[in-house]
Amino acid sequence: MPHLVHRPDSAAPDSAGSPVGYSLPLSPSGGASMITPPPWHFSGEVVMVEYRADPAAAAAFLPQGLSAGPDPGAAAAVFAEWQWCSESGAELDDPARNGFAEFLILLGCSHNGRPMARSPFVWVDQAVPMVRGWVQGMPKQFGSIHQSRPVTVGRAGPRLAPGGRFAGNLSVFGRRAAEARVELTTTTDTPPTLHDVPLAHTLSFPDWTGSGDRTDRLVASRVGDVEFSEIWKGTAELDLFDVLGPDFASLAPVETGDGYVFSYAETLHGGYSLHD
Repeated sequence: MPHLVHRPDSAAPDSAGSPVGYSLPLSPSGGASMITPPPWHFSGEVVMVEYRADPAAAAAFLPQGLSAGPDPGAAAAVFAEWQWCSESGAELDDPARNGFAEFLILLGCSHNGRPMARSPFVWVDQAVPMVRGWVQGMPKQFGSIHQSRPVTVGRAGPRLAPGGRFAGNLSVFGRRAAEARVELTTTTDTPPTLHDVPLAHTLSFPDWTGSGDRTDRLVASRVGDVEFSEIWKGTAELDLFDVLGPDFASLAPVETGDGYVFSYAETLHGGYSLHD
């Protein structure tokens, strides 16, 4: 894979006249890059359900370097609506550019005894977060994701209060793949476990040239400025439907736990290798 050198958007081409950029597409100034360099800031609304997957099925998704940890089979399904921006904040002036929806599955795991989570499947509904996920090592794909939004007036949405009912759904290629429902009962001071640990990803790119030099690298992200809103908790239901093949189906719930609704923010500052 070619080495891409980041230049500021206003930078001139190098002495050889080669186009530059943090990501493809390269250009004379570097400003055409699809992905801007980190840091990336995120603020989101989350509907999340904890559940248990078959421990053997979950362990089969863990690469060398990760173990199932002290709670094999611990998993979560997460729906989120995000707003994001780069350090300049330029994306905030274009709502079509800075918003996206996401669904991901999290599996509990550990690395050298440190609790972590692994995301074997992720779907988003915009191109930039999908490709940005590949830069991080997240296996993002396109999907259609919808979730309930809390309201403060009227009756056309759930309230952040006991009895508030929230839902989320994922469709892929026109087929319903996941549904979640949460009915709020109380608040809690404790964030959901798998939303409060580092994520372990795999940087991987197909060997397009046939050189045989493909190398997968286990990495994690450098995360800062983490904020949780008041966290609401309640009873939950979760369905993962058998429409995306046996691998996805193998992670269906064998037991469903609590559901959560909250706002969350973080800043990604780049990544680091877990092989070091």
